[in-house]
Order: sequence, then C-alpha cells, then structure tokens
Amino acid sequence: MEASMDEKPFPAWSWSVDQCLKEYKVKLEKGLSTYDVEKQRDGYGWNELKKEKGKPLWRLVLEQFDDMLVKILLVAAFISFILAYLHGNETGETGFEAYVEPLVIVLILVLNAIVGVWQESNAEHALEALKEMQSESSKVLRDGYLVPDLPARELVPGDIVELRVGDKVPADMRVAVLKTSTLRVEQSSLTGESMPVLKGTSPVFGDDCELQAKENMVFAGTTVVNGSCTCIVVNIGMQTEIGKIQTQIHEASLEESDTPLKKKLDEFGNRLTTAIGLVCLTVWIINYKYFLSWELVNGWPTNIRFSFEKCTYYFKIAVALAVAAIPEGLPAVITTCLALGTRKMAQKNAIVRKLPSVETLGCTTVICSDKTGTLTTNQMSVTEFFTLGGKTSASRIFHVEGTTYDPKDGGIVDWNCFNMDANLQAMAEICAVCNDAGIFCNGRLFQATGLPTEAALKVLVEKMGVPDNKANNKIRDSQLLANYLIDRNTVKLGCCEWWTKRSKRVATLEFDRVRKSMSVIVREPTGFNRLLVKGAVESLLERSSHVQLADGSVIPIDEPCRQLLLLRHLEMSSKGLRCLGMAYKDDLGEFSDYYAESHRAHKKLLDPACYSSIESDLVFVGVVGLRDPPRDEVHKAIDDCRDAGIKVMVITGDNKSTAEAICREIGLFSGGEDLRGKSFTGKEFMALSSSQQIELMSKPGGRVFSRAEPRHKQEIVRMLKEMGEIVAMTGDGVNDAPALKLADIGIAMGIAGTEVAKEASDMVLADDNFSTIVSAVAEGRSIYNNMKAFIRYMISSNVGEVISIFLTAALGIPESMIPVQLLWVNLVTDGPPATALGFNPADVDIMRKPPRKSNDALISSWVFFRYMVIGSYVGIATVGIFILWYTRASFLGIDLVSDGHTLVEYSQLRNWGECSSWSNFSVTPFSVGGGRLITLSDPCDYFSVGKVKAMTLSLSVLVAIEMFNSLNALSEDSSLLTMPPWMNPWLLVAMSVSFGLHCLILYVPFLADVFGIVPLSLNEWLLVLLVSAPVILIDEFLKFIARRRRWRAKVKTT
Repeated sequence: MEASMDEKPFPAWSWSVDQCLKEYKVKLEKGLSTYDVEKQRDGYGWNELKKEKGKPLWRLVLEQFDDMLVKILLVAAFISFILAYLHGNETGETGFEAYVEPLVIVLILVLNAIVGVWQESNAEHALEALKEMQSESSKVLRDGYLVPDLPARELVPGDIVELRVGDKVPADMRVAVLKTSTLRVEQSSLTGESMPVLKGTSPVFGDDCELQAKENMVFAGTTVVNGSCTCIVVNIGMQTEIGKIQTQIHEASLEESDTPLKKKLDEFGNRLTTAIGLVCLTVWIINYKYFLSWELVNGWPTNIRFSFEKCTYYFKIAVALAVAAIPEGLPAVITTCLALGTRKMAQKNAIVRKLPSVETLGCTTVICSDKTGTLTTNQMSVTEFFTLGGKTSASRIFHVEGTTYDPKDGGIVDWNCFNMDANLQAMAEICAVCNDAGIFCNGRLFQATGLPTEAALKVLVEKMGVPDNKANNKIRDSQLLANYLIDRNTVKLGCCEWWTKRSKRVATLEFDRVRKSMSVIVREPTGFNRLLVKGAVESLLERSSHVQLADGSVIPIDEPCRQLLLLRHLEMSSKGLRCLGMAYKDDLGEFSDYYAESHRAHKKLLDPACYSSIESDLVFVGVVGLRDPPRDEVHKAIDDCRDAGIKVMVITGDNKSTAEAICREIGLFSGGEDLRGKSFTGKEFMALSSSQQIELMSKPGGRVFSRAEPRHKQEIVRMLKEMGEIVAMTGDGVNDAPALKLADIGIAMGIAGTEVAKEASDMVLADDNFSTIVSAVAEGRSIYNNMKAFIRYMISSNVGEVISIFLTAALGIPESMIPVQLLWVNLVTDGPPATALGFNPADVDIMRKPPRKSNDALISSWVFFRYMVIGSYVGIATVGIFILWYTRASFLGIDLVSDGHTLVEYSQLRNWGECSSWSNFSVTPFSVGGGRLITLSDPCDYFSVGKVKAMTLSLSVLVAIEMFNSLNALSEDSSLLTMPPWMNPWLLVAMSVSFGLHCLILYVPFLADVFGIVPLSLNEWLLVLLVSAPVILIDEFLKFIARRRRWRAKVKTT
C-alpha cells in the first residue's frame, strides 16, 4: 500500500502525457503487462484504504475508570465490601442488606462505563464511510486487451483506465486522451468547488499547485458527469488524495480533546479528592483516642493499645464521607439533561450525534463556515440579465427574485413583458433550447439534473413566460393542476417545453476550453436553421459582428457599444455574479439546411476545431448574471453572532472574488470595507509566518479564506484551538472530514453532506442552514446555564452531607446517616429535581452576552461561600434533629417523647462508646410507626439498633432541605419572589416525585429494613418541615447580598 522507497511520487500534472507514459514504461494502446503489474504491486500494494485498528474493548472499558471520582468510589466500594464481609463473619449474618451499599456503587460504575464505551465505539465510523466512496471496478487495458470490470483494488500505478459518464474515479489519475470534446468531473466533495470541473490533457506548470488547479488530474472518489477519456493511474490506496484525507481524519481523532464541562468536572474531582482526604484525616485525628491509646514513661509512649473494632468504625465513616461528597447521580442527570437538549435541538433541525457537544456549543467562540450550501443555497439562480434597449447606447437591466430551482420562487421585478419583444424572445429561446439540464423535486427540495447554471436558465425561462397569450394561460393551468398530481417529483417546465417544440434541435456543438461556449443548431418554425450560442461574454463579443436591439432590429457593433456591453459585464462580475453571454446566427451557409448525420456537412460537426468558424459573425443578444445566492436568514444570523461575541470565518474552496462578494452580501463585511488582512487564499495564508497568522486571527471581525484545501482547513482549526478558542466547523465534503473531526464541534450538512462528513461530525444540520447553528448555540448556552444550576444544586447538597458526617464524627455522637441512605439521596431523591432544573427557561438576553470562557470557574469563590453556608445549615439541621430526639422532650411546642423513648444527657450521647461502664443505665421499650415496639436486651444498643427513629428524622430533614434547596437553584441571583417556582412547573412535579420516593422507602416494610429506617408520625413530619424550611430564607438573604455586590460593581464601572 505504501509507495516503494526507490519510486518517489512525481508531479504528473506538470509533466506531459508522453513523459508520464515513459515514467511507467507503458504504451497507451497496450497497457501494462502482467509481469509489470506484479512488480508494481510489490512496490505499491493494493488500491485500498488502510483499515485502522480500533481500540480493543478491554482498553475502552478500562479508560472509563480513569477518572478521579470513579477511583474514589471504587476504593469506597472495596472498603465497604470488606467491612460488610468482616461484619458478617463477626455476627454470623450474611444477609443481602449488608452488601447493598458496595453493590449499588459498583452498579453505578458499570452503567457509567457501558454508556462511555457505547459512545466511543460510535466515533470511528467516518473511516468506514470513506471506503464506501471508493469505486468497485474499472475498465482497464492490460496486455493489449480491454478488461471491462477489473476490481478497482487491483489497479497499480501505470495502469491505463477508460472513464465515461457516470463512472466513479477508482484512483488518482493523469488524463491522457479526451475521447469527447469536453470532460467534466464532479469533485465538490473533495475540493469544495460548487460546479463540475472541466478537465484537459495539457500540463499544469508548478510542482506545488493546489488541487483545484490540477486540471489534468482526476481524483479517486469523484464522478465523471460529462464526456469520456483515457487516463494513466498515478497514485493508489493511501497515496491518493482520499487516502491522505483518511490519514488526516485518523490523526485528528487522536487529537480529540475533552469538552470544557468534562475538564471542569475532572478539575472538581481532583479538588474533591483532596477535600475528602483532608476531612477523613481530620476525623481520624479528632477521634484517634477512641482506637489508639498509650501511656507516657520518661517522655516515650509505652503500653500502646489499638482497637481494631473502633478503627473499622472510622473506616466506615471514611466510606460514608466518600459517598456523601461524590454526587453519584451527576453523570446520569447530565446525560439526561443533554439528551433532552438534543431533542429540543432536533426540533430546530440540529441533530446532535455526540451528547457532550450540546454543552460545548454553548461556549463556541468561533464558527468556521463553509460557503457553498451553508451560507448559500447551493442552487444557482439568475439574479439579473441585461439586453440593449432601443439604441446601441442604451441598455436595460432586469432584476430577478428567487434563490432556488423552484420556478414559482420569486419572479422578474416589474415584469410587464408577457407580449415579449423580439430581443427578449431571442434571450428566452437561447436559455431554453441551448440547454441540457432538467429539474426534479425531491420531497420539498428542488434539485437540478445536469449543470446547475443551465438549470437556473430554465427557471428564468419559466419566470419570463412565452410570447403566446393562449399558450401562457394553458401553461399556468397545467402548473396549477400539477399541484394535485400523485407524482410530485417531476417538475413540468411548460415554457421551456413550448420553446423546444417550437425550435427543434438538430445538432449540438459541445463546449470546449478554447472557444468557451456551446451552441445548438435548431430548425425554426420558418423552416430555416438558426444557431443558438451561450458562453463566456468576452469570447462571444469577440466573435459577434452585430447586436440585436429591443425591437428585433440587427445593427453592426461599434466600439462604444462594445465598451458599454463590457462595462455592464464588469459591473455584474464585481458583484460576484457568473456571467453568460447569449447570441445567435441566422446565416449558417452549408448548415442552413442541416437535418441529420447523413447531411454532407456533418463531418465538420465531428471536428471541434471547426466549431469556432461556425460560431463566427454572431448577433449578440444579452448577458445573464447567475450566482449561488446567500440564504435569506443568514444576514440576521451573522448579526446575532456579532451580538453574541462569536467570530465568523468563512473557509471555502471557491474563488476569491465570489467568496468576498457573498461575504459582503451576508453582512460579514460592510459594502466598502477594505479586505486587506481579512481575505486570503489558503495558499497566501499558509505562506505567512505563524506569528503573522496568529496576529491576523486574533483581530476582531470576520475572515474569509478562499481556494482552501483540506490541510488548510485543518491548520486554521488547529491554530484557533491553540489560541484557546472553542471552534465550531461546518462542512459537507470528504475534504472537510479531517477539520470536522479536529474541531471542538464538527457540524455536517444533512442534505448536501457526504456520509464521510456526517460520520466525522458531532452535529448534523437537517436543513443545511447557517442560522440553525446560531439557534443551536443559543440552545447550548441555555443548557449550560441549566446544567450549572443543577450541578451547583447537587454539589451544595453533597457539601451539606459531608458537613453532617463531619459534625457527627467531630462531636463523637453515633452516625446520624449510613452510606446506603446517602447513596439513595444522591442517586434517587436528588435526581428528579436536578433533571427538572434542566428545563429552566432561557434568559431573554442569552445571545447578547459574550461567550463564556472555557476556563471560567464552574463554582466561583462567592458561590462556594454560599454553598458552604447552606451546607453548614444542612449539617447542623440533620445532626441537630438527631441530637434533639435523644436529648429533648419537646421542640417548638412539638412533643418528641410521645413514642415512649428514653432521654439521655448530651454528654452521654457524646460518650456513647463508654456506655458499658455507665451504672444504672437502662432503656424503656419504645414504639415506631406501624405499631412496632423496639425492645433492647443490651441498653448500649440504644445508640446503634435503637437510633432508627433518630436516623429517619435526620434523613427526612436532609431530603426536605434538598427539595427546598432545589427552589433556590431556579436562579443564581434572582429571588423566588421575582422568579417563582411555577416558572418551571417540571420542578414542582420532580419535587413531588422525590418526596413520593422517600415516602416509599419509609412506608414499605422491606425497603425500610434495607435502608434502616422507620415510618414517621404527622407530628414528626411537622418537625421535619419546620427544621428544613429556613434554608430558603438563608439563601434569599445570600442572593440579596449577591445582587447588592453586583449593583455596586456596576455603579463603580459606570
């Protein structure tokens, strides 16, 4: 597959055909011998794309566990499992309940890994789609014989291959002989050119010329749309341009970086690890006296005693801390929120293929857009045309509306020429008859068959109408009828059909590069032949001796008239229009009675060298200006990007003047703006030093890069990423795939896009529309704000849990919550409200703010302080209610001892480990919900088995506080008075679901046993709500301070 070491690839495009044949020691009429083929194959291998080895499954699975939070949970699960096992051995119990905690943790991690593996294994399909673009077989000359369908993989450099219309090019080849006067190849998917490209045999000088300039080369994966030829294979397999793209896609996939949110969560994980370590260490230092004691003799510790049982108890606390600190439900909630975001985006025609892309879109700072099909409609249309008026010094210009191939889309401005004058009739006749294109309707999209320019001319004819009023009415009626037909795919072009029936075509003079025109001989209703010509304006004017005026009179062209026509042509070209001249000739000499191939003059039609003389002494009719027009909604989208602080860069394979004209029209540049330093060809930009490139890129405002090759696009994206930008890149062709893969957000076109581009992308536009990207960015920003809300909500809840456990350990009281309860809260109870926060309505001014920087803190120092305050209250409330149950008979008028439980002193609760040494300590039996009575044989069990009610109260307070706290998270700074809960009804539903789930584990006996809790009475619920509600007042006060701080900062700046 690799090129042999001694045979370096040579610039075939700059060598003559004879030199290329000599290089491979091959003759055009014989082809390679079998011996030569085997020799070449030894050096070059097979003509196929290399299959890259994907990551093995075990490696993908292991990578999912390479995350700090996951590692902490793994250690916690392991310790939890060991402790459950040891506890089972000590007590002789081997119940399922003991292992619930490690099993749940492991289950979470396994589910997380499955999702991660599934997403990654979907990422490498772009390379498979490339293989489908390759040709299956080809027509090859070997040993002097023509092999009609040789498998394309068997081709070697030096093979002689025949191509004809419709063939897919099997390898990169040098055109050796044209068998027809013209050869056109559709290579837009490779180079981004909007039109099929003419190919020839002449050498193109310059060893390092761009792909578009290699006019004597055809490339693998492209398609022949017109003509036939014989070629010499030059490059195969990975050496072809499509092979180089595969290499670039592979390299780009290796460079894929984490999304901004992933980086922040990883950073948060690392900080959390440190925090958990420090808290565990502090807990152990505070409580070391319980499991380690010694006596000092002469300043040295002796008689050291170590209690393994107490030590494992503090190990349990360490596990509880790890479980409490990590928001286990966060990955699930993030995935849910992103999935809901993708549904909303799909409704706006943006189909997201990779979930994290939704969030990355929100911080996009640069959009690199393709021109053809994204900013423009990718449908050629006539914008204006001009002809001469009543005299040679006056011209008349007609403006045409409509941007698609739909004949009913727009019309001719101020058109009152249904009784068309002779000059406009000639224009319509040439456009309709000197034309091989057609139009069909694919669903709701009108598309062209044949050349796009010719299809646009046919649409113009439909908008002009025909000079016969009766026929006009008939055509209009048939068009109305067509709307009700079952077959809506074929588009009836009534006016064009009228002209083609009126002027019967008898011969065609194909287009060629020399004369830059094509023409047809038609039989007019008068019985005489007429030559209808269309082509490059300058070329037709050189061969025109007369000009037609509005009334149909024909007068010789003088110099002022020629200059007027050239001036009008220049004006149209400067607007980025593609201009076509129209002319005819009535005096055809020996062709005036031409009718078929048997005619005596037919030989001249077989020789393209005669065409120029036939197309001489023409009568010039007028000029038509066409273009691929910008989409109507793009101008507003560009303005929205400007307001949102997003830079737009246009990168296209089209030529410089066309690209600049379109960019001015869509508002990327103003009308008279100097484009020096803002518009470059790919080659010009790459020739600059890297410091100049970075300086140009970092200046504000738009940029346009024309004649860009795949490597140029990649380099521009890579440079922007190195500058710290978050880059969204659009593309539709194979040539765009490497850059799509490399960009932070690769956006492929759904209609015009190749499968390769779609597979390499993160997002696909169902309508190929630039403005869809802008609305997707707005959606991404809204989703990020909502994600920030629920991440803060979940983290603040975790801070509360950590403080609660820390207080328990610091005060030396029994643990108020066990790890399995914390897991339930983190996973199940917190999940619905956090998910519902993802439905918060977007801010009105979301697209008037600059993009957030990818290194912006997820949690600022002020927000962290706020959540430390809230977390402290959560800790105090959960531990406080636990202590209240043990030590107080009533609180705020609520009776706490109605169940008959024994009260203890606070000092006794703090030293519960020494219970066995207390004299006369006894515990009376007490009732719990459901009529159960708890009787303890050992009074000291009151602080372990007997704490179920106190634990239930702590857990219920934690759940209630987190429900109230979710209301606080509706807005970062706005009060609940200005942003009430019903602004997001989903949140109220979610709170009800969470409370319902909590009641489920309280009141279903089996679940209550698993979680170590008991049902609560109405009085106890009242206490829970009274202790929990103040969290709203505390956060309202903190929000008020935040608003004051922001107002002061604003006043200071103004």
